[in-house]
Amino acid sequence: MFNPIDALLGLFSLDIGIDLGTANTLVYVRGKGIVSNEPSWVARDRYSRRILAVGAEAKEMVGKTPANIIAVRPLRDGVISEFDVTEVMLRHFIRRAHEQLLIPYPRPRVVIGIPSGVTEVEKRAVHDAALEAGAREAYLIEEPMAAALGAGLPVTDPQGSMIVDIGGGTTEVAVFALKGIVVSRSLRIAGDELDEDIVQYARQKYNLAISERMAERIKINIGSAYPLPEERTMAMRGRNLITGLPEEIEISSIEIRESLARSVNIIVDLLRDALDETPPELVSDLMETGICLAGGGGQLKGFAERISEETHIRGWVAQSALTCVARGAGMILENFEVLRATLASEDGWRPGGSASW
Repeated sequence: MFNPIDALLGLFSLDIGIDLGTANTLVYVRGKGIVSNEPSWVARDRYSRRILAVGAEAKEMVGKTPANIIAVRPLRDGVISEFDVTEVMLRHFIRRAHEQLLIPYPRPRVVIGIPSGVTEVEKRAVHDAALEAGAREAYLIEEPMAAALGAGLPVTDPQGSMIVDIGGGTTEVAVFALKGIVVSRSLRIAGDELDEDIVQYARQKYNLAISERMAERIKINIGSAYPLPEERTMAMRGRNLITGLPEEIEISSIEIRESLARSVNIIVDLLRDALDETPPELVSDLMETGICLAGGGGQLKGFAERISEETHIRGWVAQSALTCVARGAGMILENFEVLRATLASEDGWRPGGSASW
């Protein structure tokens, strides 16, 4: 139903592309580029459920809050686990993007990246959350397609291209040609699982309880999927499980690579399975274009070299790998009619405003 107030607000609202990630949410504003990159965390009162902080401010509270405050991530494995909290988080980022325009209730057109392996119910949850957060129109794009666009891959050409997008909650592998996904694989093992691998390694080998944030810092600084030219060490701090006292241990990149091996091997196997189903003509193209790595996990040291060794196809990391999905969603907004065919769809509905349901 036509709403004149929504139409008026829509004239002054900005078109927004959102990478609604398990670990980070990035916001792209048409004509401006990426304006926000914050952790997907929300802090709320345990009893009244009042929202106290969103984004970086909420993440700073993790593990440090009093009993009446909890810090949560409303998305798990790339999908919404807490609908109401996700809605609040989306509304926060939409309003922040419009702060300088002084629009109290913006009604933007929004394009949101979603994992390729999600169910129709999970798709609808993202779509509805965006509408509840204030979007006048909500469109969905599969994350590997958005990442490929953001990485500059020729997805609209007959020539084949391939991407491995390793986010916080999901790993997406896809082969593209002619604006479509030819082969795709999705796995709910990604950056969070790598952090957990380090946590478990510290517990089992050193009887040391470390936080997820400590594990993430170790992964970023010395984590690798392939032997490094120069191995490194780093201080790992936590609580000794036997004495109960704080302890610091020097840990090497060799040990961290050992701890990450199981999850890395699963991701490599997923990639090999996708290649096994790729038509020979496209495999020939991939030997020229290579395999692009995107997402935060794609920046793990040595991952490109590991892929090159395992597949005999050159692996390379996209420029600004962390922002590929958000930039891809933004490219849809910049060239909507040309790239509209790349949007996700399902039988019986067209991604868009509430009327499409």
